[in-house]
Amino acid sequence: MNYIAIIPARYASTRFPGKPLALLGGKTVIERVYRQVSEVVEEVFVATDDERIFREVERFGGRAVMTSPNHRSGTDRIQEAVETIGTQADVVINVQGDEPFIQASQIEELCRQFDDPTTQIATLGKRFASMEAVENENSPKIVLDNNGFALYFSRSVIPFVRGIDRSRWLEQFPFLKHIGLYAYRREILREITQLPPSSLEQAESLEQLRWLQNGYRIRVGLTDVETIGIDTPDDLARAEEFLGKF
Repeated sequence: MNYIAIIPARYASTRFPGKPLALLGGKTVIERVYRQVSEVVEEVFVATDDERIFREVERFGGRAVMTSPNHRSGTDRIQEAVETIGTQADVVINVQGDEPFIQASQIEELCRQFDDPTTQIATLGKRFASMEAVENENSPKIVLDNNGFALYFSRSVIPFVRGIDRSRWLEQFPFLKHIGLYAYRREILREITQLPPSSLEQAESLEQLRWLQNGYRIRVGLTDVETIGIDTPDDLARAEEFLGKF
C-alpha cells in the first residue's frame, strides 16, 4: 500500500485566527504537525488557502499546495490537493493541522485498517477515562458493530445504559471517543467529496455522518493515546506546558 498524508491548514479561524502559524516551543504549530507525520509517512503535504502558511511550510523545508478558500471542509480541501499533486497513492491520510502531538502509533494503527481490502475509510477511537468526558458534547462518541466498523457517531452520550445509575455507566459499557484522524482509499475520497450534505450531518454537525448515511463504511482502529488539539489560545498555553513532558 502506498500512502500520502495531507494536512489541511487554513488561516481563518473563529476561535484562533492564524493558529497554524502560532509558536509552540519555538516552532510553528504547522511545522510540529508536519514533522510528527513525516516520521511515519514519506509523502506529506500541507494543503492551505493562505500564502503565509504556504511560505512557512516552504521555510522549514516542507511541501505545500495552495487550494481554494471556498471549501466547506478539510476533506474537500484534501481532495483538491490530491488532484493538484496528481498522486497515485492508494490511501490518503487526513491529519488535522492543529494536532502537534500526533503519535506514530496512531498513524500506524490507522494504516493497519487497510490490511483489510474491504476498508473504504478508517478513523480512530479511544476509550473514555471518565463519565464527565463522555458527557462533553465537543467529544463525539462512536458505537461499533462486531467487526469494528462504525454504526454511528454522536455528540450525545451513546448508547443509553438502561436501568443503571448514570454514574456507573462507564463500568457497564466501553464508551468510545472519536479521534479525528482519517484515511480514505483515494477513489473513495473522490466519491465522498461529491456527496451533498446529509440530514444527519446537519443535525449533529459531524461530516462523517454524511458518509455513513450514504452507505460508506468506516473502520475504527483503537488507540490508547490521547490527542491534544489546539483550538484556542488557552489550548496553546496548555500545549506549551505539555511540551516539556512530551
